[in-house]
Amino acid sequence: MKLLRASDHKRMPWKNGGGETVEIAVSPDGAGLADFDWRVSMATVATDGPFSVFPGIDRTLSILDGEGMTLFIEGRPPERLTQASAPLPFAADAPTSATLIDGTITDLNVMTRRGRFTHSVRRVSVDGNSEVAFEGGTTLVLCHRGNAEIEGTPFAAGDCLIVSNKEAVRRSISGTAQLFCIAIAAI
Repeated sequence: MKLLRASDHKRMPWKNGGGETVEIAVSPDGAGLADFDWRVSMATVATDGPFSVFPGIDRTLSILDGEGMTLFIEGRPPERLTQASAPLPFAADAPTSATLIDGTITDLNVMTRRGRFTHSVRRVSVDGNSEVAFEGGTTLVLCHRGNAEIEGTPFAAGDCLIVSNKEAVRRSISGTAQLFCIAIAAI
């Protein structure tokens, strides 16, 4: 397991220059926006507008804070995305724009290179002691709110734990937290 502290996340401008993103993790290490295999980041969105286009990339978007937004993804009906919504997967090379519902939001953005990697994103709420299932491959556990501990490794809001497994396993978890579990697998 590898712990990435919130204070160490990398801040950088959006690809389209319209805002700032906080890169939580990227593979391979040090990869840029044009050559990553997978990338997990957060962004603060303060105005309506277009999304950056990433050719050959699949993405999943989740709302972390704020009222949410309506996404206009080419070829699909408008999608209203809020904190209560399931994470929304879509092609990052489809022209996409967003209209904020009521003010600034923060989103979680997971991207993988199509044809090389796949990913899934799910919310997990923890209150006390339980177990969480980890798929084979790489799983990133982002603590959105609260504090948690997985097998002796504590982490707090904004921290991310990377777990690599050759096969699916269950691990003990404790605390009171809202987590996002991101499973990434090579094809």
